[in-house]
Amino acid sequence: MFALKFTEGLQMEKYFLDRDIKVFCVLAENFPEGILKAHRTLHSLLPADKMRNFFGISNVNREREIIYKAAVEELYEGEAQKYGCETFIIRKGEYISMYLTDFRSDVQNVGKTFQQLISSPNIDPNGACIEVYTNDTDMRCMVRLDSHSTN
Repeated sequence: MFALKFTEGLQMEKYFLDRDIKVFCVLAENFPEGILKAHRTLHSLLPADKMRNFFGISNVNREREIIYKAAVEELYEGEAQKYGCETFIIRKGEYISMYLTDFRSDVQNVGKTFQQLISSPNIDPNGACIEVYTNDTDMRCMVRLDSHSTN
């Protein structure tokens, strides 16, 4: 598990991720249509008896296309290789975030939320949009803040 600490804001919250999180990923074939399939594929690889932290990771490639990966925290070194998956490090530090309840009732709201977050000043230009699934219906949307900028 990891610790998220937050400071209340009007609509957004600042979260502090206290450690790097190594995850392994399944790439969505396309965005946004392939998101659910990527998550189902990832879940099908894993034994059902383990408590897991699941994530969504998205960023933009050089062609300005959104690349999406369904991700899960690696429980032991080499687990990603066991399942033939690539790894990614969710970097520790300060994030700007918003918490969405019942996100499945309006999935378009996820994209709108990230648009609002990435328009914030001082976001990490090398960061990604991170979805933290807290349960089956709720998620936290997060974008890392640039640790080199002045607030």
